[in-house]
Amino acid sequence: MSVEQRLGDVQGRMAKAAREANRKPESVSLVAVSKTFEAGDIRPVIAAGQRVFGENRVQEAQGKWPVLQAETAGIELHLIGPLQSNKAAEAVAIFDVIETVDREKIARAVAEECKRQNRTLRFYVQVNTGLEPQKAGIAPDDVATFVRLCRDELGLNIEGLMCIPPVDENPGPHFALLAKLAEENDVAGLSMGMSGDFETAVGFGATSVRVGSAIFGSR
Repeated sequence: MSVEQRLGDVQGRMAKAAREANRKPESVSLVAVSKTFEAGDIRPVIAAGQRVFGENRVQEAQGKWPVLQAETAGIELHLIGPLQSNKAAEAVAIFDVIETVDREKIARAVAEECKRQNRTLRFYVQVNTGLEPQKAGIAPDDVATFVRLCRDELGLNIEGLMCIPPVDENPGPHFALLAKLAEENDVAGLSMGMSGDFETAVGFGATSVRVGSAIFGSR
């Protein structure tokens, strides 16, 4: 299949999963994960109508997206990988959405940069639903306190929660937990589900899914 066909296949599967969950297909957005792919690989996906993309690294995004954004209006860029505080200025300058706010130091750094650059971004709090020691994210029990800090003290627009379930576990309970935490904290967005489990995520209420290899092929 061509990349355009793979994109269409993912969109069709998302829509089917939404309908099966008694949801409107347009209630779920697709973040096409373009990390490690060059501008030449991304252009056909843009040409096919995709406008929302995810990148893992600030430096990589800086190297390819300014040109692509100059070519096509309406591109929305999400940071879906870990953010170091020393990259906060660059991240706020290039991204529209940062999905990996995972500790107070990062929250304060991006809040400061938003004020300094006079930019309004949307943010997601990354939740470590599996309490994995090697993985970033706020512990589920700490989400309420952290969301209040981000919103009330720092003035961040916390649009949603994001998670990456443990690879060796059924993702369903993790998606259900994230949805419960979002409801408890009056957060509308749920960024969950990747190439292998995005249909399951849609069934649990995902408002956006992050899909890379199912669109772009293997890296």
